[in-house]
Amino acid sequence: MARWPRLDGTSPDGPGPEVRTQSQLAQLVALGRALLVIPASGRAWQWPQHVAIPVTDAPHATTVLAWSPHARSRALDVLRETAAGLPLAGDLDEPGVPASE
Repeated sequence: MARWPRLDGTSPDGPGPEVRTQSQLAQLVALGRALLVIPASGRAWQWPQHVAIPVTDAPHATTVLAWSPHARSRALDVLRETAAGLPLAGDLDEPGVPASE
């Protein structure tokens, strides 16, 4: 697994490569020097040199969206509408796969 810098700029100890950008990480994955666990929605940026292997026994993850109560924008409206239309965890046939797929 790649190691991202902490807020103070140092990297955690470990055998994985140190990375600072998504592009650098994608290059290391393509070279077989790193691996990456991402949600299915992250496959949009997958390179042809990448191989995706579903992890079907991983625990569910909770994603929380938050914004200022005073924030107003069309983009935020679209985000809220999209999130409201997503299936809840109990509505999934199998982990990570919406019932509609």
